[in-house]
Amino acid sequence: MKKIVILFTALLALTSCKSLIEEWQPVFTGTYPDVPAQEAVNIKANTTIAQLCALYNGKPVEIRKNIIISGVVVTDDQPGNFYKSLYIQDETAGIELKIGKNGLYNDYRPGQTLYVRCNGLTLGQYGYKSGNYGGNGMLSLGYSDPSGTYETSYIENSLIIDEHILKGPIGEIPEPVVMTESQLPSKNSSQVDNIYLGRLVTLKGLKYANEVFCLLYLDSNKDKKSYTNRVFLSPTNIANNPTCGITTWAMSKNKMKEYLLTGIWDECKVGSGNNYTGETLADLKGENGQYDGVEKAAYSVSQYFTMGSTTIQVRTSGFCKFADEEIPTALLDGTATLDITGILTLYEGSIQFTVNSANDFVINQ
Repeated sequence: MKKIVILFTALLALTSCKSLIEEWQPVFTGTYPDVPAQEAVNIKANTTIAQLCALYNGKPVEIRKNIIISGVVVTDDQPGNFYKSLYIQDETAGIELKIGKNGLYNDYRPGQTLYVRCNGLTLGQYGYKSGNYGGNGMLSLGYSDPSGTYETSYIENSLIIDEHILKGPIGEIPEPVVMTESQLPSKNSSQVDNIYLGRLVTLKGLKYANEVFCLLYLDSNKDKKSYTNRVFLSPTNIANNPTCGITTWAMSKNKMKEYLLTGIWDECKVGSGNNYTGETLADLKGENGQYDGVEKAAYSVSQYFTMGSTTIQVRTSGFCKFADEEIPTALLDGTATLDITGILTLYEGSIQFTVNSANDFVINQ
């Protein structure tokens, strides 16, 4: 098996970065032929997830030791809100496994124990930002990124995936911990010092913060880091309308086009940060009224909530099954609160939360 893995490593290096172009892409949510669960493997973990994360020293760590972790699968990509990755957790922490395949729920069932041979994989961080307005991101396990753009990339070859990730028994999904505000991570927390990061948890009594964020691209085939190709939907880009008129959890392609054609985003400036082209979306509206200079595509949206004095970004993929579901009016106007269950993460020091399905939203009126 080791010889086979070596033969495929070069091919993997050429292909592993392609799926990093977008954090979320269309996800296959049908059902593959049923695969019998693998019998419990003759292997034991010798390292906790928190101990593994403690090896990170500010740059990617290529693991060259016989480190084995285990954890229970706590995410489900069938509804489409997770893309080519899953989270496992043990008693000490949770971590993302970057597996470059769709339909992971058919191979790795929620509640199933997985054993991960870490030797040959890379531990890296995604979402770190330095400075007073930044903070930590999340540590994940994947393959080394030959381009150097990211600290980890996806493991995309089935033979290599099977060499590293072994299936154990299928059990129950762990009961999520109901967290208090004092247990939430700070912007400099990590999976080493906050046991809830990367794990399935429940937050209760969240209030709508009357704010959204979404990043649009004028052309996804052009440089996505260029300010000339970006439009921020945020409170700073639309005066007196901090929600930008978005009342759904995210936006499918059709929903994004529907919002755009209402003209509600017309005053949004093209650009990002302190760099702007001088154009607005209204300037890109053709005589046909179709905004031909703006790409119509599905987009993830961060809807902001508060838990006490702490802000929580509930981030949802535009490709998930419930992207276009309307947020209840009672939640938007502040007469109701939200209980939510999902994966707790950090991005640039900000708390982000991702649910498995729409069933993870509970409205309290």
